[in-house]
Amino acid sequence: MSPTPSSPPAVIDALAWVHVRQGRLLCVRTEGVDLFYLPGGKREPGESDEAAVAREAREEVSVVLRPGTFRRIAVIDEAAHAQAPGTRVRLSCHTAEYDGEIAVDNEIADLAWIGFADRDRCAPAVRRLVELLHAEGTLR
Repeated sequence: MSPTPSSPPAVIDALAWVHVRQGRLLCVRTEGVDLFYLPGGKREPGESDEAAVAREAREEVSVVLRPGTFRRIAVIDEAAHAQAPGTRVRLSCHTAEYDGEIAVDNEIADLAWIGFADRDRCAPAVRRLVELLHAEGTLR
C-alpha cells in the first residue's frame, strides 16, 4: 500500500505597511491576540498590492498612504502565528509616505513602537523583519 500524498502546507498571502520612526517599528495588536503584527492583511479580490496596503493602513491606523511613494522592502516567509501547524505566511512588506495621524482604528486594540530588544513581542514574520531592519541599521 502506498502512502497517501500529504497536501502542501497552507500559505497565507499577506501584505503590510512598514513604518519606522526614531529607530522603532510601528506594530499593532488586535483584541484577544497576544503578539504584535504590522498594519496590513490580505488582499481583496482584484485589489493591487498598493491598494491593499493602503486600505489596511487606513482601516487599522487611520492614515492615508500616498500613491507613488510605495516601495516593497522585503518578502518574509515564516511560520504563521496562531494558525494550524505547518501554515506559513508570505508577508510582502511595503513602505510608503502617509498623511494623517497614526491612531488605532477598527479591530485594533493597541499599537506599539517596537525596537530590536522588543522583537519577542511580535509574531514570527514581524520578528524576522525586525531582525532584518536592525541588521541594516534602520531599527535600534
